[in-house]
Amino acid sequence: MDYKTHLPKGPATRVKRAIRATYAGVLFEHLSAAFWPFFSVLVSLVGLALLGVHEVIPSGLRVFLFMGAAAFLVVTLGHGVWRFRWPAKGEAVARVDATLKGRPLQALSDTPLSGAADPASQAIWAAHLDRMAARAAAARAVAPPPDLPRHDPFGLRLMALTVLGMGLLFGSLDQAKTVAIGRGADQIAMGPVWEGWVKPPAFTGKPTLYLADLNDAFEAPKGSEVTVRLYGDGDSDALSLRETVSGSGESEATDFSVVQSGDIEIDGPTGRLWSVALVPDAPPVAELVDAMTRAASGETRQGFRLSDDFGVARAVMVFERDIDAVTRHYGFVVDPEPRADLAVEVTLPQTGDRTEIEGVFAENFSQHPFAGLPVMVSLRAYDQTGQVSEDAIGEGVLPSRRFFDPLAAALIDVRRELLWNRANASRAAQVLRAVSFQPEDLIDDDAITQRLRDVIAKLEGRGDPMSDALVDEIATDLWEIANLLEDGQLSEALERLRRAQERLQQAMRDGASDEEIARLMQELREATQDYIQQLAEQQGEDESEQPQGETQQMSADQLQQLMDRIQELMEQGRMAEAQQMMDMLNQLLENMRVTQDPNGQGGEGNPSMQGMQDMLREQQDLNDDTFSDLQEQQDQREQGEGQAQADQGENQEGQDGEGADQNGAQGQAQNEQGEDGAADMGDLSDRQRALRRELERQLGNVPSGENAEGIGEALEDAGRAMDDAEQALRENDLAGALDSQAEALEALREGMRQLGDQLAQGQPQEQEGQQGQAGGADGAEERRDPLGRTPGNTGRFGSDEEMAEGEDVYRRAEELLDEIRRRSAEQNRPEEERDYLNRLLDRF
Repeated sequence: MDYKTHLPKGPATRVKRAIRATYAGVLFEHLSAAFWPFFSVLVSLVGLALLGVHEVIPSGLRVFLFMGAAAFLVVTLGHGVWRFRWPAKGEAVARVDATLKGRPLQALSDTPLSGAADPASQAIWAAHLDRMAARAAAARAVAPPPDLPRHDPFGLRLMALTVLGMGLLFGSLDQAKTVAIGRGADQIAMGPVWEGWVKPPAFTGKPTLYLADLNDAFEAPKGSEVTVRLYGDGDSDALSLRETVSGSGESEATDFSVVQSGDIEIDGPTGRLWSVALVPDAPPVAELVDAMTRAASGETRQGFRLSDDFGVARAVMVFERDIDAVTRHYGFVVDPEPRADLAVEVTLPQTGDRTEIEGVFAENFSQHPFAGLPVMVSLRAYDQTGQVSEDAIGEGVLPSRRFFDPLAAALIDVRRELLWNRANASRAAQVLRAVSFQPEDLIDDDAITQRLRDVIAKLEGRGDPMSDALVDEIATDLWEIANLLEDGQLSEALERLRRAQERLQQAMRDGASDEEIARLMQELREATQDYIQQLAEQQGEDESEQPQGETQQMSADQLQQLMDRIQELMEQGRMAEAQQMMDMLNQLLENMRVTQDPNGQGGEGNPSMQGMQDMLREQQDLNDDTFSDLQEQQDQREQGEGQAQADQGENQEGQDGEGADQNGAQGQAQNEQGEDGAADMGDLSDRQRALRRELERQLGNVPSGENAEGIGEALEDAGRAMDDAEQALRENDLAGALDSQAEALEALREGMRQLGDQLAQGQPQEQEGQQGQAGGADGAEERRDPLGRTPGNTGRFGSDEEMAEGEDVYRRAEELLDEIRRRSAEQNRPEEERDYLNRLLDRF
């Protein structure tokens, strides 16, 4: 029997369509397996014809190649016909049936072997056929498997498709026609052949254009190379070329450059005329942004902006000595020696778009002869064709390193005068002898004294005139001696720090990877720590020197956070912001002075103050946890009451016994919640008791002094409040515990305030400005009172700030009061919370 007889019309139609589609796929599979060699050869020949390969083959050999290609096509076609076999229809049916569960198409074609006369067996067989028919109705077409790689293991068909693709992309149908027409006698009918290409300059980023595909009018960038090839088989008069775009008049050259607008014409039977409009290459534009500045390390900083229509190739910053602006006194009275201008290449981005560039030029010229003198700054940019921008002009004093040591500064002045004109050698020797008359008063290192005497000897024993090498040697010696005097033992650490900074800044400019940034930042951290340690040791030798004027303080943690922020910005690619923070870090390190508390107490370094701050923080955390538990307890109570009312409403009609059972279950649940709450209260009360014991220990650390009695009374009040809070917690009275904890917090803050006042009385007056930073800078920004004020050194919110500070203090206070009133009026809030808010309203 056929499966069609057991299927309704609709499912039978779907099954037929699925089998037909599958059969088509099986047929394609057989065809591709048999004829893929013929297909590959045919596609390859078409691709080669489109590319015009046959045109470069000599005429005598071309016929034999065409005959060989035709024979190859015939052989592969015959091989395909011999191998091809028509697929049987049953193959498609079996392939569709294999995708269905239980092979229903085969089952529908089966007949029972026995039981034909048995009604029960017939009913079972009919049910089986119905089930198979339902499964057969889900038949779908089956796609042919990708079996070609088994027949073509070397992928020859893919290479053939590649040749065809190249022919379609880069070839032409005109070239393919010449296969049939040839170049013989039929050439007269076809006409001469030509080809041409327009290749724009590489820096424009534009592709090469095929001349035959262009419109009669097109644009070309200046400098584009045009190549034209004429094919006439010896008939030189068949085609001719004329152009006026190369600037040499009418020319017949087949290779030329586009330097002006004009025409390109191919004259002949197949010729064409193009009108070419020149796309000019505008010169670049250079601009100096803001004035020249000095970085913390003495580095010269100059902002700049460059632009070009096709991209800037290079830029040069030139510093020219401005002699007219120099104050002509001392060694500068004589005319200066001629010196070449200082020209430095500006570092440009290695990748990305160069049409618009904005950056900062940064170089250290502290040792250059122009350092510290007025200069004229000019910036010029070049494009790929060599065009130069107009110079952007600026002026200023070329920055140099600052020297605060008087003798070091004097040596640098002598060096600058010697580099101005070597005729100042005699004056330089006299000045050096004068400033080093009693070296023991100015120089602690005998080696530095000896080096200074050697320099004086070189100046006094010089030849006449001094050689360039001797002038450079003396200038180098003076620079090194000045650095040793200025830095002392810091020279090595400072040099290491500057090298780390330079590497990191170079990484910013080059766009380094995250791994390299992390390595350079670690190197900077180590160099900074070494420098701070050396600076502390050097300043420890002279404790009498105190900073003058206003000072700012930064802890080691804050310095670390600043460097972490720099690394984070660099990893995010925000190099401009990272450079700004790097400049801030350099300024801090340049003006750094390591300070210590002379009394060893006060602020966060004092044990008593530190211990009370920790205790205050823990008491505040305990207060927050107690308030959270109070809210949780109130929420659970409201949920329990709501659930009880709902249960009672559902069981109100004649179910008194069941309602009693439910009430008993509710009571049991509340008892369980009460047990969990008691466990939480026990944990809170234990924490409160531990704080009470810590307070007793802190009472023994209170230093003696004028405020000792007041401090003791405040701490005793805090202890009594803690005892009351512990008792209330054990009795599960969270509201009462909150009140007692608030009293303990206020008493602790009062004790810390009095302790801070007592410690401040023993500190030098010049350190009073530091009190505002005690109490931990790390948490100051995180912990604020409702008015936004930070805690002072005593831990008491708002103790070190005026209530009336800030322009919007009244508006903020009014908003805060309105918010408290709004919350206190919300009836759905817990009663304990509303009582607390009402007490705040009564107080304020």
